[in-house]
Amino acid sequence: MVSAREETAEVVEKATGTKIGTYALGGADDVRLAVASALSAQPAWAARTPAERAAVLRRMAALLESRVDEFVSVLVRETGGVVAKARGEVAAAINRLQICASLGALSRGDVQPSPKPGKLTLLERVPLGVVGVITPWNFPLVLAMRAVAPALAVGNAVVLKPAELTPIAGGQLLAEVAAEAGVPPGVFNVVTGLGPAAGQPLAEHPDVALIHFTGSNEVGRLMASIAGLRRTSLELGGSNAFVVLDDADVEKAAMCGAWSSFDFQGQTCISSSRHIVDNTLHDAYVASLVRRAGQLVVGNPMEPGVDLGPLISTEQRDRVHSLVSRSVDMGARVVVGGKFEGLSYEPTVVVGVTPEMPLFVEEVFGPVAPVTAVDDEAEALELTNSCQALVNAVHTQDLVRGLAFAQQLHSKNVHVNDAGPRPTDADDVDLDEFTRRRWVGVQR
Repeated sequence: MVSAREETAEVVEKATGTKIGTYALGGADDVRLAVASALSAQPAWAARTPAERAAVLRRMAALLESRVDEFVSVLVRETGGVVAKARGEVAAAINRLQICASLGALSRGDVQPSPKPGKLTLLERVPLGVVGVITPWNFPLVLAMRAVAPALAVGNAVVLKPAELTPIAGGQLLAEVAAEAGVPPGVFNVVTGLGPAAGQPLAEHPDVALIHFTGSNEVGRLMASIAGLRRTSLELGGSNAFVVLDDADVEKAAMCGAWSSFDFQGQTCISSSRHIVDNTLHDAYVASLVRRAGQLVVGNPMEPGVDLGPLISTEQRDRVHSLVSRSVDMGARVVVGGKFEGLSYEPTVVVGVTPEMPLFVEEVFGPVAPVTAVDDEAEALELTNSCQALVNAVHTQDLVRGLAFAQQLHSKNVHVNDAGPRPTDADDVDLDEFTRRRWVGVQR
């Protein structure tokens, strides 16, 4: 793939720095061509029967399944995640395609009460037109498919701009699968490139009916301001809290807390950035976290036995280390970790973290578990709600108490005695996101 300017950049394996491919440095001209192509192709795609579109999506799922080892290898090398993470991502993407294949066959509208005798009033769902999808680097395949699959299923055309750190699995290979499955030319378009050069022009394009963005709060706010009155769907992050109340099972809580901060090097929007722990359990919880961190093997995720791979980039590593260093300068203490070699950052536990420190306020996005001690449940609740969060969690042996605490949290998702994504993430498709409702009045 090349851009209109015929400029390319290298894609490197995160663990070794070895070149594994190239991607086109697309820009505004490429975006304009892609949107024009999508606009031209979309009406014919929408005119196809739901069964015809469903068959194409099922073929995409089958092709993904037939190339699973290839996708897993590229995901491990591009993202730095371990093999199990990559296999789970491919499986989730396949599942998303299979589920969304049936969307077009769902009810396309309703008969509404008539405003006057002899008039039939219909409310129908119709495709939006062209959907722009901008995806992040941490789960490039499944987060693309989360928007691409339902958008295609209901008759939209798509322009996808994958993250520049993961353009192969998140863009180029997807384009190959779509073409081989029979997606018509112009219906699914991929523009690779840097965010300001390709992502921003996509968000600004007046013919893009919906911008579906997954990423940081900072860029998400920019997307919303650029989109103006057009539709936006934003999945952003936050400083997620992992709360341990005074009656929690310490070992179970620490097991879950270690996973929620260290899995995929902490580089997910659902990772825990703050561990808010009751004083009576603080020392035991920290000791368990430290023990679990010490058991994790950091290295090349292509090698067997490795638990944590490298961070995605030098910039990300330096950002994580800066959060730790600045918090230590303000009085926090590193109990274990806090060091790195290349892009590999040791799983880190930091204690003495207070609400004004960077490790408390900012989303860490690295393998760091910052621990803050509190005196009681009321303080834990206040501190949890003091920061924007996507997924909070609370641990207690009293489920009624846990539910009562969870109901007072402001985050989008809450776990009691657990952490991670919602179990229905793969099945949760909102038709209203990818269609618009149109009133049709028929006078007899």
